Amino acid sequence: MLKLNNHHHHHHHHHHHHHHHHHHPLCKPLQIQSLLSSSSSRSIFMSSPNSINIHHSPPPAASLHPSVLVFSGGTAFNGVVEELKKLTTSVAHVLPVSDDGGSTAEIVRVLGGPAVGDIRSRCLRLSDQSTSEALAVRTLLGYRLPLDAQEAKLEWYRIVEGEHPLWKDVSKPYRETIRAFLAYFQNQILRRTNESFCFSNGSIGNFFFAGARIFFQSLDAAIFLFSRVSQIPTESLVLPVISTNDRLTLGCELWDGTIIRGQNEISHPTCGSSQLIDKANSSSLPSRIKRVFYMSSEGSNLLHEVFPAVNPSVLEQLRNVDCIIYGMGSLFTSICPSLVLLGVGEIIASRSCSKVLLLNGKYDRETSGFSASCFVTAITDALNRTYGHLNNRLKNNPCEYINTVFVPKDGQIPVDIKRLAAQGIVNVVHVTSMHDPKVGIVYEPTSLIQALADLLSGCTDTQS
Repeated sequence: MLKLNNHHHHHHHHHHHHHHHHHHPLCKPLQIQSLLSSSSSRSIFMSSPNSINIHHSPPPAASLHPSVLVFSGGTAFNGVVEELKKLTTSVAHVLPVSDDGGSTAEIVRVLGGPAVGDIRSRCLRLSDQSTSEALAVRTLLGYRLPLDAQEAKLEWYRIVEGEHPLWKDVSKPYRETIRAFLAYFQNQILRRTNESFCFSNGSIGNFFFAGARIFFQSLDAAIFLFSRVSQIPTESLVLPVISTNDRLTLGCELWDGTIIRGQNEISHPTCGSSQLIDKANSSSLPSRIKRVFYMSSEGSNLLHEVFPAVNPSVLEQLRNVDCIIYGMGSLFTSICPSLVLLGVGEIIASRSCSKVLLLNGKYDRETSGFSASCFVTAITDALNRTYGHLNNRLKNNPCEYINTVFVPKDGQIPVDIKRLAAQGIVNVVHVTSMHDPKVGIVYEPTSLIQALADLLSGCTDTQS
């Protein structure tokens, strides 16, 4: 069996007695179900993944190449990914697979399965771009079809058939590999005769990832394939927070008792239409969000809460990294879905490493009126599962989950230093920001990564 993520050899600066939880049922090695037994054609791509990272020379001292785990959604953190590479490539990007908006929604509607949009977006950011071919692949997989459904469909056919100008700089073997998965995706759609697929504004990269996931029956295998063909460093991991082939539905409970089903409904509800939604102008929620949780996607009882198992690789990384980061992005729909899973809060609380909250520069409709301490409370409640099932609750303090807060200068969200101190958080770092015309105040990437480097050089060597 293949164990995909044995990339982090950072045990040398940890005391080994922290690492004997390995027989805990949650930590089984990640397995790709009977991947190689099914057909010889599949084994080409997976010939021997372990050989790739067996010959690592030991990494330099932790302070020179710290390892980091980031909880984030697909877009907000993307802007600093390039800059983060300059500090370290030992990064585990943990992403939700519950987004049901945009181009992903149509794939999930017709083919089911986990949402691939955030995964695709981060994989493309991490992919090599040093050659014209690498750039061409990135452009192809980053390409969106036109809004007009008929035009979109015609253009999609040109792409699948390999006739489209987007293929120009992609050499034959590479082209055939990508096309095979696009064709496989197309084939899956054609088999669902009762559903007609709408290609409007569709993302070619999403189609590639969906095709590869269904082919391998594993999203992890699809990411592995993409990571190798696009030369993402072996120590940079893109991890779906849940390893599943099932559709996942995010729900949220408001303080007034309302239950909202579906991430898109929480972030920006509209009147059931699939037009492009402007997050800034969508109507506000009737009441504050109390908690997010996963809901049954099948069966009659759709309000039924389910407890998906967290991806074992995420737990393994959480145990070993030098720094845990809660990234910018939608608090309740991008960050919390990864925090509420059983096992995540336990491990984070047990670690004595840097645990950094990157405060957003502006509100979204889920958090309007929040101060910095409200963000801390929401993250603490998610990790403690405070409002969930009685037997699943933890009682850890905020400072066991977050010990540093980064704040973008001139950001919208007020920083209530006294309340943070009362929560046990005294390390508040102000970071230079800049104005992004689309989103408003964001971190200036170089300053953010510099602040992170300073934090880590100050404390990596004292860690347990």
